[in-house]
Amino acid sequence: MVSTPSTLLHVFLLLLLLLQSHPSQQQQSSSLSPTDKAALLDVRSNLRDLPGSNFFSTWDFTDDPCATFAGVVCSPDDQHGNQSLRISVLTLGTGLAGSLSPSLANLTALTDLVVNPGRISGPIPPDIGARLRRLRCVSISNNLISGSIPVSLAGLPDLHTLDLGQNKLRGPIPPLLLLPSSPSLKVLILAANGGLNGEVPPGISAAQLLHLDLRGNSLTGALPPLPSTLRYLSASANALSGPLDAAFAKPLPDLAFLDLSMNAFTGRVPPAIFALPRLSSLLIQRNNLSGPLAVPRRGEASPSWAVVDLSHNRLSGEFPAALAAAESLYLNNNQLTGAVPEEVARSLYMGSMATLYAQHNYLTSFPAPPLPLPDSVALCLSHNCMSLPSAATIGCPASAGTPPSRPPWQCSNTTTATSGDG
Repeated sequence: MVSTPSTLLHVFLLLLLLLQSHPSQQQQSSSLSPTDKAALLDVRSNLRDLPGSNFFSTWDFTDDPCATFAGVVCSPDDQHGNQSLRISVLTLGTGLAGSLSPSLANLTALTDLVVNPGRISGPIPPDIGARLRRLRCVSISNNLISGSIPVSLAGLPDLHTLDLGQNKLRGPIPPLLLLPSSPSLKVLILAANGGLNGEVPPGISAAQLLHLDLRGNSLTGALPPLPSTLRYLSASANALSGPLDAAFAKPLPDLAFLDLSMNAFTGRVPPAIFALPRLSSLLIQRNNLSGPLAVPRRGEASPSWAVVDLSHNRLSGEFPAALAAAESLYLNNNQLTGAVPEEVARSLYMGSMATLYAQHNYLTSFPAPPLPLPDSVALCLSHNCMSLPSAATIGCPASAGTPPSRPPWQCSNTTTATSGDG
């Protein structure tokens, strides 16, 4: 039989359809690297599901881990074409117990390692960063991980996020973690470990961090100059001390959230903090800060503060009128004197300020209310040096105490008053 052009075309299209309908021999032969499969076996042997978790129900080693294992993502091996697959993402699910296998360090193509909340204990494998040089995200949070932060995690060229928060880590923060040797690090979360101690590494100033969370540890010393790229900083509930001026010596144009509460900082509140153009939340309560407040008026382009909490310090001088730009303002338990500014009272009665706690100071007057106080507003001015309007105590918390005003002997010289319980 003579083949016509149309017959040949039909045969060619049929062959093309068959090739598209079945994986190539190369694709069929692609399988997980034996090294990575052995590492998964070790990971599995060191961990178990807690009651209520069934994360490992899909981990049947008679199947293809790349196709069936929960939390496992594979990619072609860059060095060996498509003949071998490597694990690029490993996410260990919520509700696991046991320990992290040292064999994790054999997954040398890993870019993302995520360990969800559970009861995993023991240390992080110390050589994890030395061998997993492609890591971009390491998140091992809300477990029982102990030991120190591996120094090998410093200097990873592509590491963007390191979250080791809510564990039981101890020891100092490796200084190299914050130097330019970690150029890609943008998110560092070491919160709520309790045992991290020593000083905040001064190299933080040269980092390119956007988000830094150090709260709930045992860090000491002064707060060093902060990176100009920072948007979020929490260092509350530590034992940091000293003045704050050096930390805010250079511009921080993008800082929106600042929490330095429950430390032992001294000296003044730097005026530069109030001038931060994008700051929304300012929490510096329960320190030993003193002196008057210098608060410049916010520009029209600057957002109002969602919350300003300067309570439980030793701040003195007059109540700054520019704080009328705060939606919630806490100045209680200080040594402020003089009148509550009219701008602040106007913000309260117009409802733009929802909360003002200024109890336990030495304030001498509150402007006569131009309007009834909105029901949504909480105002507390008890235990000051004034006769209080009825609206001035309706929002007082139980901790404000019962005496509406200070006794006269505490108010004989309100410009220098330091006696009593303010």
